[in-house]
Amino acid sequence: MILLDNLTAVRAQVNACPREVVLVAATKTQTKETVDEFMTLAPDFVLGENRVQELQEKYDDRYVWHFIGRLQTNKVKYIVGKVALIHSLDRIELADEIEKQAKKRGIVQDCLVEVNMGGELSKGGIEPNKLFEFVDSLKGYGHLRVLGIMSVLPNLDDKTELEAEYARLQNLFEQLKTKKQTNLDVKYLSAGMTNDFEIALKYGSNMIRLGRLLFGERTATK
Repeated sequence: MILLDNLTAVRAQVNACPREVVLVAATKTQTKETVDEFMTLAPDFVLGENRVQELQEKYDDRYVWHFIGRLQTNKVKYIVGKVALIHSLDRIELADEIEKQAKKRGIVQDCLVEVNMGGELSKGGIEPNKLFEFVDSLKGYGHLRVLGIMSVLPNLDDKTELEAEYARLQNLFEQLKTKKQTNLDVKYLSAGMTNDFEIALKYGSNMIRLGRLLFGERTATK
């Protein structure tokens, strides 16, 4: 099930990093049993789920969960308060619903703003040049806190081109760190997956999301 050699290699690369890195195991299509087995081997990992229904099926309060997929407004009520971090805040309608559900529960829900670096229609996220305008628009939200940004970089074969995109993303992150806002506490750049996490670490990522590298190729879909 788990590629232990890969797990060891990932930890070695992360330990060589000059900053603390949060490791997120992407559990999409994995069973509850697989998740439990994984966490006995890698209790330092956070669990990241892409789909609300799967999160509900697998949820276990012994673990720290993040929601890392695209989020529909009508599904927000099922995850607010259960996940430590929502990675995919990318529109005001979603912010409104997160604020509403968090206020109902008397909590502050931490989120990352998703940025679509490649302008890909198949992916969520706001345009890079609209990041600061979007964050500004969240000023009045007392039950939502932005802890940084997330991005899924384009799948580029040209490493130089990919590194340039990562450099742009890192620059956005560093700029956002300087912004002062009551519900803004920029700590995390969530970027890098199985194919590109080494490059992500080179360009300032401190939260990487790994699925296939840990669990192998997906054998089922839902």
